[in-house]
Amino acid sequence: MVRVFVRHKVEDYAAWRAVYDDFDNQRRAMGVTGDEVFQSVDDPNEVTVWHDFDSEYSARAFASSDELRGAMSEAGVQDQPQVWSTSKM
Repeated sequence: MVRVFVRHKVEDYAAWRAVYDDFDNQRRAMGVTGDEVFQSVDDPNEVTVWHDFDSEYSARAFASSDELRGAMSEAGVQDQPQVWSTSKM
């Protein structure tokens, strides 16, 4: 299992969340097996999410997809996301 964490600022959390939720079926079809969303306690427009994948390959394919880039743009992501991943051994 690979877990990918992403942290970024969004223009408006409620608008971002609506796009995130609408993208759920596409995420699942692209290999996401689990996910969670967190907001910073200091800034509700600073969001951290994690997504689980069965493999590093599917995680990388998802992260580099045009569909994800389009959804992030539509959702109002404001900065370059910080991305890191871990794997369960």
